[in-house]
Amino acid sequence: MRLRPLAALSVVAVSALALAGCAGGGEPTETPSPDASGSSQCLVDAQPGDASNSIEVEGSAPDLTATVTPGIEPADIERTLTAEGDGDELVAGDLVSGAYAIYDGATGEQLESSATTSPDDSGLVPILLDPQQYSVFVAALECAPLGSTAALAIPGSAFGEGRTSVVVVAEGVEKLDTRATGDEQEPVEGMPAVELGENGAPTITIPEGDAPTEVQLANLKTGDGATVGAGDTAFVQYTGVKWSDGTVFDSSWDRGQPAAFPTNGVVAGFQQALEGQQVGSQVLVVIPPAAGYGAQEGSELQNETLVFVVDILGVQRTPVPAAG
Repeated sequence: MRLRPLAALSVVAVSALALAGCAGGGEPTETPSPDASGSSQCLVDAQPGDASNSIEVEGSAPDLTATVTPGIEPADIERTLTAEGDGDELVAGDLVSGAYAIYDGATGEQLESSATTSPDDSGLVPILLDPQQYSVFVAALECAPLGSTAALAIPGSAFGEGRTSVVVVAEGVEKLDTRATGDEQEPVEGMPAVELGENGAPTITIPEGDAPTEVQLANLKTGDGATVGAGDTAFVQYTGVKWSDGTVFDSSWDRGQPAAFPTNGVVAGFQQALEGQQVGSQVLVVIPPAAGYGAQEGSELQNETLVFVVDILGVQRTPVPAAG
């Protein structure tokens, strides 16, 4: 799947900015795993510095804020742990619930926080430590115990020429399920068959007969969490296969971590599978070419009917732009 860029400096947009060229820079590597000594690889490995040490963090999740001195401009990515938790050490690829706040380093003004993007009254949001993108949350929370609070200072050069620095404060609260946990539903006749492995990864079997010409949806599990709205960012596990031969063309399970998609940044059929669903649900969707990649030249999925099984693990609301 492919994402469209979101509004500048929304949390998803900031999280998607590559930090290569700064501390721990270079090309993204595979998801780190513990070595024989029990320690884990740190991708960014940001260290404390004058800039990150100057950030005054107040409160804790979900009421996490900071005071940022205007004009903060570190030479490199800096991280200071202002509080250390007592949970398991977090590594890239983890999905947690937590809180964050993002500030403009030039002005010290808050740009966004989990208080405005949380889908419910908890004030918490899903936070994905995505190693494929070296997200700011990797830099903030990796290689620190769950429950830690981090102050992260990022130079403007990390975002491109002419950009100002960014400050992020973040706290991970608890690890989230990485498979749908809703109530199981009866299979729908005529839809592809789905069998789940021990870890929750689906195997999809295509039925006999012609592919449908309209989008078909069925809930394999129905959750009771927050509802995914239009334009929200959904945190999911998914597997996609071609109706024509049943081969897998994309799967978050194969990468060993969930993914996050804004609902308006994916093909129409996948969008239909997300919007209106509740967290904890597992959705089976059949997408004809007209609601998928159509006749897109050069695409592996040109004129293909697609079948996805999508586990909805969490949701984050779209930030509301400030007036003016």
